[in-house]
Amino acid sequence: MTILIDRDQGISSPALVPGEGDLARERGGAELTIGLINNMPDPALKATERQFMKLLQAAAGPRRIRFHCFSLPSVKRSPEAKWHVESEYSELTELRRHKFDGLIVTGAEPVAPELDQEPYWRDLTELIDWAKVNTRSTIWSCLAAHAAVLHLDRIERRRLPAKCHGIFDCKAVTGDPLTRAAPAPLKVSHSRLNEIVEGDLAQAGYQVLTRSAKVGVDVFVRQYASRFVFFQGHPEYDALSLQREYLRDIGRYLARERDNYPHLPASYFDVATEEKLGRFEKQARHQRHPTLGNDLPALNLRADIDAGSAAAALFRNWLQYLGAEADASVLVR
Repeated sequence: MTILIDRDQGISSPALVPGEGDLARERGGAELTIGLINNMPDPALKATERQFMKLLQAAAGPRRIRFHCFSLPSVKRSPEAKWHVESEYSELTELRRHKFDGLIVTGAEPVAPELDQEPYWRDLTELIDWAKVNTRSTIWSCLAAHAAVLHLDRIERRRLPAKCHGIFDCKAVTGDPLTRAAPAPLKVSHSRLNEIVEGDLAQAGYQVLTRSAKVGVDVFVRQYASRFVFFQGHPEYDALSLQREYLRDIGRYLARERDNYPHLPASYFDVATEEKLGRFEKQARHQRHPTLGNDLPALNLRADIDAGSAAAALFRNWLQYLGAEADASVLVR
């Protein structure tokens, strides 16, 4: 399915549309074609596509975007999620039939002990190699970033002593156009069990654009024929994304699907909520049962989380980069 995104069009129920390239150029430059390879776990599948669509809509200004959704066929899905992908997403084979300005690739929930043992590894590495020469720029998000640098330069991610989960202050460390006019600090959601170490990236020729004093590298880049942009975090997360993940992990603990009770997301809930959740954790450890989830207290977030501000700046600048390249191509023709 092809979705046309512009600032005047709602995206809650997008429809198939014909090409309107001339009108797009009149309104704000050459139309951009962007693909989302959405490999997120089933509970986050639809939320992720909405988050990226809204981000692109807000960042595009008057420029129109032709947006295609895909998912790697080797990612395991529930029947419901599989039906959604088969009915609403394009076949991955369609990727090679279009010229894409930009690509966004998300991670998938790990099912194997090592990334290169994942059932989707071959599909993903073929996608990485294709994107190097067939896009102007590709964004690799979280686990997809870890997988990409492993394939490209054999950079191994390292296991963290505890899950990196919360909102962290990140600082731009270069004058790269991708971070132009970005808020300081950039408040970025991170949710991961592993990390890529900055020294390994520097040795292989990557450039770090933003980092956090608490959680290390945030955004980094490498130039091929396509400009590859890597996110260790999730700037696209909305205000409630971390809450949904935290509650999911509590549910898994109560159902004995995980051994350890999840840590609170850092710098996320307000003080009163953290105190209530601390009391609930003590109760859960003594009365571990799935029905206890019904007793979870009301949750309130901190007032200063500023969800989406980092993504707004990064994606606006990313689209400006893609647009400048696309407009130059139009002039050459």
